[in-house]
Amino acid sequence: MKKYLKFVVLFTLLTGIMPKLAAQETRKISRLEIFNIETGERTLLREFPYTIEAPNWTNDGKFLIYNTKGKIYKLDIQNPGKEEEIPSGFAVHCNNDHVLSASGTRIAVSHHTEEDGQSRIYVLPFSNGNPTLITALGPSYLHGWSPDEKTLAYCAGRKGNYDIYSIPAEGGVETRLTTSESLDDGPEFSPCGKYIWFNSTRSGLMQVWRMNVDGSEQTQITFETERNAWFPHVSPDGEKVVYITYKAGDVSPDAHPPGKNVELRLMSSKGGEARTLVQLFGGQGTINVNSWSPDSKCFAFVSYIGE
Repeated sequence: MKKYLKFVVLFTLLTGIMPKLAAQETRKISRLEIFNIETGERTLLREFPYTIEAPNWTNDGKFLIYNTKGKIYKLDIQNPGKEEEIPSGFAVHCNNDHVLSASGTRIAVSHHTEEDGQSRIYVLPFSNGNPTLITALGPSYLHGWSPDEKTLAYCAGRKGNYDIYSIPAEGGVETRLTTSESLDDGPEFSPCGKYIWFNSTRSGLMQVWRMNVDGSEQTQITFETERNAWFPHVSPDGEKVVYITYKAGDVSPDAHPPGKNVELRLMSSKGGEARTLVQLFGGQGTINVNSWSPDSKCFAFVSYIGE
């Protein structure tokens, strides 16, 4: 996706318009699903005849948040035929990197600005669309919001390299947390607020890592030999981590495209062996952001049906 967005930026600068993501051509039908880790049950909530991406679960357990066609929507879990657009003001080129605050009163989005087409992070009230710019520099892709709501964590491209940064949620100076020449992506705070989970290619294949919130003690957690592991999401009780994997050799370690056979895997937050919960056709958009239910019993995801 990051590589594709470099094309988006160039195209936008040359033409002045945002192209439709070519990735969506491989995803004709989206299936919003829930997986119960206690029963192993996989439940289809709704099918969409277009691409939706990256569900978040609201902290009251009533709604799932997702993006489609540049905007953010919420869907009533008990009445999945009922959906509602979340007003986002001028931020109508949102991608699949959006996160709710712990209190549920605000939402942070990654929106591609009209000036240069690059993704930047904005925060707005959940109830109305008045976005506030947080990251002046782009591209910046949001992934995490600290439990105390004071800090955002994100992947950002600076001087040709993608690393993990943090910034005050009210805006300010960004802090670079990783300095690897490899791709570091997908940063997300643990519920205790002490750690940031992320994924990195620094060991060869993409793997799950963890570090302290100040960037210290960067530690590899997964050691998959046949899979590239992306986007670790920690359950609200802090005990479990779900992540998505691509088969090694099917994609390059630094790519997470749509239209691939992928797996959703579960492991203890203490590390150790992981197990596959779901095999599906998906990838980009399936589980980019944390989608655990508040009770840590279920998580939401999106699978796709191509042509």
